[in-house]
Amino acid sequence: MDDQDGFFGERVAAAYDESSADMFEPGVVDATVGFLAGLADGGRALELGIGTGRIALPLARRGVPVHGIDLSRAMVSRLRAKPGGDSIGVTIGDFATTRVDGTFSVVYLLFNTIMNLTTQAEQVACFRNAAAHLEPGGCFVVEVVIPELRRLPAGQNVVPFHVSPTRWAFDIYDVATQATSSNYVEVVDGRGEYRSIPFRYVWPSELDLMAQLAGLHLRERWDGWTRDAFTSESRQHVSVWQKPAG
Repeated sequence: MDDQDGFFGERVAAAYDESSADMFEPGVVDATVGFLAGLADGGRALELGIGTGRIALPLARRGVPVHGIDLSRAMVSRLRAKPGGDSIGVTIGDFATTRVDGTFSVVYLLFNTIMNLTTQAEQVACFRNAAAHLEPGGCFVVEVVIPELRRLPAGQNVVPFHVSPTRWAFDIYDVATQATSSNYVEVVDGRGEYRSIPFRYVWPSELDLMAQLAGLHLRERWDGWTRDAFTSESRQHVSVWQKPAG
């Protein structure tokens, strides 16, 4: 781990957009931006974990003023290098606790990034931080996967999600603590490399309680950005919690 940039140091940042190419598809980005712009409704937006600007840049092009918080200077440097990146304000810091000036119509935390906070206390702090940045009636949006525990046979704690002759990737779950990690083994020029990133998985009902502790209430929950119904078969959710209007 890079001590300065956490788990998203220079090496990860340099390949981030390519390694997450599916999330950069125009259909995915457009649906996300449209959803968030509607919630912003002419107000300001705050992105927690702004990264390389996948959503912040097109959202700003839609006329929504965007500010971001991110721990990784390496990721933010990629944002700055993109067209329009210099016009987006970014505060370097832990998005669970870092405060910025002003209030916002919408605060959002996407692409499973809530799980980068690896303790329940940090996740609760993040909800409180989001609520503190919201104007009355404003919304906090989280996009996150549903833990794939249904794929675990009895006695197994590993779920593979990529297998090829030169690359293996798998998640490890600890169901007692909700700790998990994504692990990658890659063979390059006959040499193997291993990388592991820790997470803490979290259930929708647990997030609702975190929101309640922060003074927010659930406004809506969907299977995705196109507002398909959230069901017991959903593998992810987009949830919106709202701050009381007054």
